[in-house]
Amino acid sequence: MAVTDADSVPVWDPLLRLFHWTLLSAFCLAWFTEGESFESLADRFDGELMQWLHVWAGYTIAGLLLWRLLWGFVGPRHARFGDFVFAPRIVLGYLRDVLTLRARRYLGHNPAGGAMILAMLLGLLATVLSGLALYAADKGLGPLAAFFVDSSEALIDGIKETHEVATDLTLLLIAGHLLGVVWESLLHRENLVRAMITGRKRA
Repeated sequence: MAVTDADSVPVWDPLLRLFHWTLLSAFCLAWFTEGESFESLADRFDGELMQWLHVWAGYTIAGLLLWRLLWGFVGPRHARFGDFVFAPRIVLGYLRDVLTLRARRYLGHNPAGGAMILAMLLGLLATVLSGLALYAADKGLGPLAAFFVDSSEALIDGIKETHEVATDLTLLLIAGHLLGVVWESLLHRENLVRAMITGRKRA
């Protein structure tokens, strides 16, 4: 059933929704211009352009992460970490209730969703930092360039492997997040994707 303004309340503020969809777009752009995807795209388009897009997508993600950290303390109620960061025992208890179809509905993020958000933010942070380190060590460019002068091939390979692992783990977390969104939408008969677009949820 469609949720109208008459029976819904605002939950996600406009800046948080803009952050969510911009972050998704930037991550997709970074992923499609990296690794094997980059090599295949480079065959069709200008390789330097693809690298430029990848680097600036990474910078965009870094800026968004910094903004989200700030917004987690000064933003509206449901954007704040204090609203969706729960103790591990509460998260585990909620997951148990989800599996038995008895999980209570939360207006903001539920305990499992909050834990997943933290995990994704950390995964993105690891991906960005390893990417900056790789850019510095391999190309001698970026804000970390001064720390990676004359990097050995072994160090570059190690950083590259770390970056790839961080990216793959972040992709797994995103997949888990999408699965959770579908499961919760079905469990509580609520379109959570639409809620992140409109900012409103059933009261």
